[in-house]
Amino acid sequence: MWPTVEERRVESRPQAGQVGGSSRRGLEAGREAAAAVAVGERPSPCDLGPSSAVQVPSSRSEMARGGMERWRDRLALVTGASGGIGAAVARALVQQGLRVVGCARTVGNIEVNVLALSICTREAYQSMKERNVDDGHIININSMSGHRVVPQSVAHFYSATKYAVTALTEGLRQELREAQTHIRATFLSRPSLSAQCISPGLVETQFAFKLHDKDPEKAAATYEHIKCLKPEDVAQAIIYVLSTPPHVQIGDIQMRPTEQVT
Repeated sequence: MWPTVEERRVESRPQAGQVGGSSRRGLEAGREAAAAVAVGERPSPCDLGPSSAVQVPSSRSEMARGGMERWRDRLALVTGASGGIGAAVARALVQQGLRVVGCARTVGNIEVNVLALSICTREAYQSMKERNVDDGHIININSMSGHRVVPQSVAHFYSATKYAVTALTEGLRQELREAQTHIRATFLSRPSLSAQCISPGLVETQFAFKLHDKDPEKAAATYEHIKCLKPEDVAQAIIYVLSTPPHVQIGDIQMRPTEQVT
């Protein structure tokens, strides 16, 4: 449950403790692809900081900031926040004025990608429901591996877990519609309460070195042949989803490097 998690403000600064150099980057969303974002709860009035007035946007970036004003001072739970995509998302949300709780734990793919995602989604929804939050948003970070199977045996089980994320998020979207809530779930979908998915392709994280833990040269080669996505690219997709008006329903966002073939 969100209230039992120790809250820590995520500073808007370069990620601490990240190993530099291309030898520590990896494949697709990796461990951080299990990241999810739940935005909804409002802190008590005494916790609210000063808010700025909404200005008329004059550019695309300003339009995004304007759309994010309604989330200012709201509470966001970001899982997988220790590095990669999760850390980038946490920083981006803090920069947009949200209060962020970040948590992370490294376990096997099936536990993180399927069971943990399902449990966190259930608890986030129940927490919003108990607090009469009817306009929250649940966003699951999926993967292009949840939409096609690459011809690499080492990645087949990973793909199976990501296909499960695709089905679970769409199921959640349907359940939220049936419940007639205004909570949105991004797969990317937007009923009142919506659940949505963002599916990135090759992302510069440490996942390749977990996938090919006995062959670091092969791990490094997974991204060296093309310019990969950055975790910040995925974070910007989440900001876009959150900044759209409540009547807009977005489907699954699939994003990949321009040079990526599949």
